[in-house]
Amino acid sequence: MSDEILFDIFEPGESPLPHANDEVAVGIDLGTTNSVVAISKDGRPEVLRDAKARALIPSVVAYGQDGSVIVGHEAREQILDRPQDVVSSIKRLMGRGLEDVKAVAGQLPFVVDQDATGMVRLIVAGRTLSPVEISADILRAVRDQAERALGKKVPKAVITVPAYFDDAARTATKDAARLAGIEVLRLVNEPTAAALAYGLDQGAEGLYAVYDLGGGTFDVSLLRMEKGVFQVKATGGDAALGGDDIDHLIAEKFLAERGEAKLDAGKVKQALMTARVAKECLTSRDGGEWMLEFEGRTSRHQLTRAELETMIAPLVLRTMTICRQVLEDGGAQPADVKGVVLVGGSTRVPAVRKAVADLFGTLPLANINPDEVVAVGAAQQAEALTHGSDTLLLDVTPLSLGLETMGGIVEKVIFRNTPIPTAMAQEFTTYQDGQTAMMIHVVQGERELVSQNRSLARFTLSGIPPMAAGAARIRVTFTVDADGLLTVSARETATGVESEVQVKPSYGLSEDEMADMLKDSLEHAKEDMAARVLAEAKVEARRNALAVIAALSHDGDLLSPEERLVIDQALAGLDCACTGNDRDVVLAASEELEAATKPFAEKRMDRGIRKALAGVSMDNLEKRVGE
Repeated sequence: MSDEILFDIFEPGESPLPHANDEVAVGIDLGTTNSVVAISKDGRPEVLRDAKARALIPSVVAYGQDGSVIVGHEAREQILDRPQDVVSSIKRLMGRGLEDVKAVAGQLPFVVDQDATGMVRLIVAGRTLSPVEISADILRAVRDQAERALGKKVPKAVITVPAYFDDAARTATKDAARLAGIEVLRLVNEPTAAALAYGLDQGAEGLYAVYDLGGGTFDVSLLRMEKGVFQVKATGGDAALGGDDIDHLIAEKFLAERGEAKLDAGKVKQALMTARVAKECLTSRDGGEWMLEFEGRTSRHQLTRAELETMIAPLVLRTMTICRQVLEDGGAQPADVKGVVLVGGSTRVPAVRKAVADLFGTLPLANINPDEVVAVGAAQQAEALTHGSDTLLLDVTPLSLGLETMGGIVEKVIFRNTPIPTAMAQEFTTYQDGQTAMMIHVVQGERELVSQNRSLARFTLSGIPPMAAGAARIRVTFTVDADGLLTVSARETATGVESEVQVKPSYGLSEDEMADMLKDSLEHAKEDMAARVLAEAKVEARRNALAVIAALSHDGDLLSPEERLVIDQALAGLDCACTGNDRDVVLAASEELEAATKPFAEKRMDRGIRKALAGVSMDNLEKRVGE
């Protein structure tokens, strides 16, 4: 029997789009402080939440000596108990080398592997981990939240990155997604995603600025929105400026007031947690008092909003300087800007909002939650890429790309703020007589000397026919795709000899490293999941135990010695179970504690009701019930 080929035939205009299907793709805002995931269907985006209706997933990972990995709220709760095993703000180290670390993140609350080459690596819970691996753990948790909310697998995503992420950081982000089992449909700049959300939701047209001050990075973009086309006119930013820097300033103040001379990672993390709480509280009130407690000593620290604004004034000024430069690059004046979109939790700081309003002469837009707006825009782009859309995104490359010429000079091939995707070429020639090969050194940045810019890649074009110096014609082509990732090719025009490199920054993971990581994740998937659910059970058990201990300290007088003994034995049993590695034992001990404390909980409820009714007459009680 011969093979048959079947064709679907449709009436003119009725054939479905080739990408119209039921595949699920989400938008992910992989943030420095928090991450968010959203989905869009029929143009209606929805932020996906956990079982407790929380949208934000703290970008925090706690690693256990037993190999367990906990991400999110539960991980953040463990910073005070075991700060040396908890990693936060890892996004600031994406695509960074060891020499970049101090410049990027100030005083890091991490233990860095000083012997590592290439990408910086951290020593956590007895393991040496790269930012890519840690970010992959965060992305797995984000994907898991989406899959639980949707009840189906989520294999694809649009992931957002800061507009000022360089090639190394973008590549690292794609590597992290790949390691997490997520196919990246596209990397979208965070300001562009925010503008996409506002443009589709509000029907906005005209020139808009997007001011994005997140936990670890700052970006500002100038976009023109017109008839479904979102064109980035100019972008600028600082990959080492964000809310974390505000936290560091507050933490340094508190630690100085304590007279701390020697600071380990644990002290810094605890101080940063307190600093973050202080910053968030001062967005809604003028002052307050906060406590730092470690090594058996508690210190109290006063901070007013006015003091905070004085401390952070240089940081805010840096963002304003960048805003003015972007306006100049885009050929615009502040008055030309129709609206300013705020993105990132740090834009809630009153001093930041006032500075933005003063520069642009208009109150900034905050209709969409600044913590969620980027994920909303990413979800809309994910829907567009899988089901079609009338919206076109025209992004730009944030930094110039070029190559080294004689004397260590940079010859720019693609200038910053060039719309992408794009391809540009320039011709070069040989420097010496008889030269048969040419080293191509690709760099990124705005400075004039190679030493002042970021090295991306090196490759050699061999087989050039020996000629007099200056006779050969070498055409070098730079191609930047929609994700902002670069490919460079070189071709000798007379012979057709060609060489090409898909730029893999020196701070990325090698293909062998990536293959090993993927292999390990597949081989150990079952053990990894078992370790995770065990760790989660222990976290929940210890939380319940702490709640019982706190209740006993307040209302222990309600119990007879015999009743107290039963609860103490249950607590001891749970503590013992948590030292082991059997999840069923931990769950059984938790159930025993719950059963042992049930009579105690009832007595506490009775006491609470009696207190509430003390001094209330029956008439008033009946009246309350009637109401």
